[in-house]
Amino acid sequence: MSEHFQQDIKFLKGVGPKRAELLNQELQIYSFGDLIAYFPYKYIDRSRFYKTTEINSKLTHIQLKGNISNFRQEGGRGRKRLVADFRDEAGMIQLVWFHAAKWIKGSIKEDKTYVVYGKPAIFQGRFNIIHPEIEDHELFDAKLSTSLQALYNTTEKLKNNFINTRVIHKLQNSLLKSSRGKISESLPSYLIKRINLISREEALINIHFPASQDLLNRASFRLKFEELFMIQMHLLRQKLIRKEKSQGFVFSEVGEYLNGFYHQHLKFELTGAQKRVIKEIRHDLGSGKQMNRLLQGDVGSGKTLVALMGMLIALDNKYQACLMAPTEILANQHFNTISKMTSGLDISVYLLTGSTKKAERNIIDEKLQQGELHILIGTHALIEDRVSFRNLGFVVIDEQHRFGVAQRAKLWKKNVRPPHVLVMTATPIPRTLAMTLYGDLDVSVIDELPPGRKAVKTLHFTDSQRNRVFGFMKKEIKKGQQIFVVFPLIQESEKMDYKDLEDGYNGISRAFPPPEYAVSVIHGKMKAKEKEISMSYFVNGKTHIMVATTVIEVGVDVPNATVMVIESAERFGLSQLHQLRGRVGRGGDQSYCILMSKEKLSDEARKRLETMVNTNDGFEISEVDLRLRGPGDMEGTQQSGMALNLKIANLSRDGQILQLARNEAEKILEADPGLTDDSNEVLKKQLSLNFQKKVNWGVIS
Repeated sequence: MSEHFQQDIKFLKGVGPKRAELLNQELQIYSFGDLIAYFPYKYIDRSRFYKTTEINSKLTHIQLKGNISNFRQEGGRGRKRLVADFRDEAGMIQLVWFHAAKWIKGSIKEDKTYVVYGKPAIFQGRFNIIHPEIEDHELFDAKLSTSLQALYNTTEKLKNNFINTRVIHKLQNSLLKSSRGKISESLPSYLIKRINLISREEALINIHFPASQDLLNRASFRLKFEELFMIQMHLLRQKLIRKEKSQGFVFSEVGEYLNGFYHQHLKFELTGAQKRVIKEIRHDLGSGKQMNRLLQGDVGSGKTLVALMGMLIALDNKYQACLMAPTEILANQHFNTISKMTSGLDISVYLLTGSTKKAERNIIDEKLQQGELHILIGTHALIEDRVSFRNLGFVVIDEQHRFGVAQRAKLWKKNVRPPHVLVMTATPIPRTLAMTLYGDLDVSVIDELPPGRKAVKTLHFTDSQRNRVFGFMKKEIKKGQQIFVVFPLIQESEKMDYKDLEDGYNGISRAFPPPEYAVSVIHGKMKAKEKEISMSYFVNGKTHIMVATTVIEVGVDVPNATVMVIESAERFGLSQLHQLRGRVGRGGDQSYCILMSKEKLSDEARKRLETMVNTNDGFEISEVDLRLRGPGDMEGTQQSGMALNLKIANLSRDGQILQLARNEAEKILEADPGLTDDSNEVLKKQLSLNFQKKVNWGVIS
């Protein structure tokens, strides 16, 4: 955008300092450019007029034509309101104002016809419109150049200061009038021609003031494509730059550690997916470039084994490896699993968490620096300044979305040259989200479960069917199986009527009394030692039921546990439900996930529970989750290191546009990696403007 769009918003006609301050605070609109990129959330057909008799509760907004009369004050102290009667040929409704009564009363003439627009509401059994937009019918007819009118999101504070959607609409009009001939192109002409895009100027005019539905569709497509294309270009360029500049350790040896483990200690055949991913990792490790790979795989798909084999290649090449997990429970789980897998291989594996005793820490510090410690597994404790490796060559970060990028950077900086990085997640990421959040990473997917694993059967019951569920739990316990019961809250909340853990524990203790049954409990407020004892009772089979909060969402592996009961399941998101379900089905026996909920559910909650019952595919679940919740806030350093803040595109709806954008970005960079061709000058300039303030976190996932 030109200098014109960098001007402070207060200098736009109709704004001024006071309105500018409100637009800054409420909508983060600071400049002309910010305003023109503040896009409408919907459009209304202003050529359509309703009759008062057609109003119903399903209509979000209505437009009426008629007369306004009989102004009066109603309500007591503190809730005084101005009320007037609106009449058309069909009937009457009331118009209501809580502010600016004097101005409104003085500006309306009873003998004039007005166009009234607003949201219908019901008060004391009758429809009314609160704070309607009102316009003289003759003026309305004179200015109506398009039947489609944009609506903009505003806030309560803006509305109280008379900045509503209509005012923003007027400001956009003022801005576009002053911007004629100043909207420069941001995409190369060959790309515009190749995919038949309208110009940027035409797109911005028609997104705010559509001349027709067809032009609105074309404007929307152009702006969505541009937004997603710029992100993909940035990500793919970062990937190219990283691969060119980021030299990695060359792991050329595949020696006794990997071969000994594979031939003598691996008790089962790897799945085809595991073999494919290990091959991809081996290629990265021998390339001379730093590996930066995202490993996606459902719960129980064998990601830890793949990660271990990568670590063993590092050991064969005389380098150390580490694995960082977000919780002590998960770190302990990985330590136990990897210690068991490498038993008898003369591999030194240590655990470092916040609970590690000082004497043990001193031993770890010494062995790390001497190079005698091969694999260090731990939590955030690994990134403390005192933790110093002799030659760290391979880093595994599990459930990486729980770490900030700046935290992961600390691990990367423990070497002169960046180690190879494998980022793992058991939270399946929708394809569109992965392409955007992790577009600069190489992605591997384990999409097979190990042989012999039976799919978990998922059932939904309501609170009134609890006795039936308890009966089923008792049958499973008689078979020698164990059960998880998970609650969303620790203590009762006055605002929520969901089952809480304390109440649930008491109820289960009554239904499953000792000595026939033993129940243990674990939650986030317990001390680490208490958790450890409670968990060990369950893991060792001393208790039949584990009552827990979502602290057991990741990292608990009890093959004998075959039933997962999730209380108030409607309270959980799909991703959490899927993670919790993954805690059972670890052995060879048929396992079950029972979703308990109240009788009345919202449409979204019902859809979530139906999805869980109908599929075990984590990627399918993640796609439904994205459609239901939207992509959410994917801001910078918390997740990917890139501020997306999408202005117009929507990852849950615009997957095809995203794929096209990525394909076009790949074509351009394949032909001109440095964007040095004259035809790409405009693109290079735009990318520089868009991302000049962004930090390149790419080299650390």
